[in-house]
Amino acid sequence: MATKAIPRASLDFPTFSIKASVTNSMPNASNIRSPKWVSLKINCPFSSRPSRAQIKSKCSNGSQVIECKGVFSKEESDTKPNEELRRKKMAVFVSGGGSNFRSIHRAALDGSVHGDIVVLVTNKPDCGGAEYARDNGIPVIVFPRRKDGQEVFSAKDLVVALRSYDVDFILLAGYLKLIPLELVQAYPKSILNIHPSLLPAFGGKGYYGIKVHKAVIASGARYSGPTIHYVDEQYDTGRILAQRVVRVLANDTAEDLAARVLHEEHELYVEVAAALCEERIVWREDGVPVIQSKENPNNYF
Repeated sequence: MATKAIPRASLDFPTFSIKASVTNSMPNASNIRSPKWVSLKINCPFSSRPSRAQIKSKCSNGSQVIECKGVFSKEESDTKPNEELRRKKMAVFVSGGGSNFRSIHRAALDGSVHGDIVVLVTNKPDCGGAEYARDNGIPVIVFPRRKDGQEVFSAKDLVVALRSYDVDFILLAGYLKLIPLELVQAYPKSILNIHPSLLPAFGGKGYYGIKVHKAVIASGARYSGPTIHYVDEQYDTGRILAQRVVRVLANDTAEDLAARVLHEEHELYVEVAAALCEERIVWREDGVPVIQSKENPNNYF
C-alpha cells in the first residue's frame, strides 16, 4: 500500500514548535498550505504572533513560513526520490472520450507521473477512450460483458484480469457504471474517481456529465469544480482526496461551465496520479486522506 496512517492533531502539543522568518505580519491564507493549520491555530499556544525567540530563519523571498512539528512524525512524512520507487501500474476505467485518461497517459509518458497505464476497462468498446487505448498499445477489457442476456465476464473475472496486469491503482475517468463490491474489496483505498462538482453537492446516482453542470447553474451556486475521491460501494460517497474551485459566472451555460471544470480536471487528476505513484497519499487517524507536498514533505494538502 502507498498510504500510511498518521496521528491526528490533538489539544496537547508537547513537541510543537514554530519556525518563521522576520516579517511584520502573520501569514495569510495563501501562505498556510497545510489543512492541519486550521485546528492547530485554534489549539496551539503560539496562535498569536511568535516572539523573536521563536523566529529561526528567513526565507529568501522574505515571506513568513510556519512549520508545525509533532503532528506528523519524521518517519511518516519522509518521501523517497522517484529513482528509488517502483513505477506503479494503473488501470483506467472510461465510458466515453476519456480526456482525463489521455491526460494521465501523456503525463506518464513524459515522466510527470511515475507510473504506467497498463490496461483500460470500458463498458463501451467503441468509445473514444477505447480507441485511444488501442492506438497506443494499451490492452482493453470490456466490462460488464454480456451475451444473450447472460453475464460472460463477471466482477470476479475482472479482479483476476487486473491482478494479471499487477495493477496497483484504479482510476475512474468518466466510467458510468457502479463499481462492483468485489472490486472495491479487492482494491481497498486504491480506487479513485473524478466527479465534475464539489462533492458532496451534486453527486450520486444520475449526476454525471452535463447533467451536473445544469444542476449547478439551476441551483444558483456561485462555485463548482472537480472532486477526486476514493470509491466505495455507492456513487460519489467515498472519502474526498482533492478538489479545485471554479467560479460560476452569471451568464454561464452548462457547456461553458463544463469546459472550465474539465480544464481543471485534467490538471488535478494528473497531480493526484503523480502523488499516488510517488506514495504521497497519507491517511489521518480519522480516516481523511491528505496529499503530501513533493517540494516540502512537512506540508499537506
